Amino acid sequence: MTDESQQDQQATRRGVLLGVGLAGMGGVLAGCSTAAVPYGADEAGHAPGQQAPAPSASSGVAGQTAGGAMGTLLGLVKDIPVGGGRVFIAQKVIVTQPASGVLRAFSAVCTHVGCICNKVASGTISCPCHGSEFKITDGTVVTGPAPAPLAARTIAISDGKILLR
Repeated sequence: MTDESQQDQQATRRGVLLGVGLAGMGGVLAGCSTAAVPYGADEAGHAPGQQAPAPSASSGVAGQTAGGAMGTLLGLVKDIPVGGGRVFIAQKVIVTQPASGVLRAFSAVCTHVGCICNKVASGTISCPCHGSEFKITDGTVVTGPAPAPLAARTIAISDGKILLR
């Protein structure tokens, strides 16, 4: 093999490795991307001052319970672990129980770019997109890049059921 053909093969190998590396980087970036959502957007992704559409009747089971409470049924209190919580993806709500009998509810929409937080563990609520973490007690930011806490949501408890108001 001549020196010239050896250099051509090396250049080809470098090109292939570079191409594979760039393709891999593209996959990482694609997995990290989200739809553009402005800072301060509500859980539906609407910018501050932008009128949100009226909620649809199909967004959850709404109605009046035997105890007279109104709201969308999320689940049962007994299903929320003490020191943890549960994500209700369809309603974009997280319910936590930082201490026995103390329930908190937050928007599941991360304040960074609007991804849905999907995990509650070790006292924090986690966003899968960019690693933001929030306290289960009050929704404040533990780890950024989220610039603000999760918005509090109003819930009611009736006969052991959690209702989103």
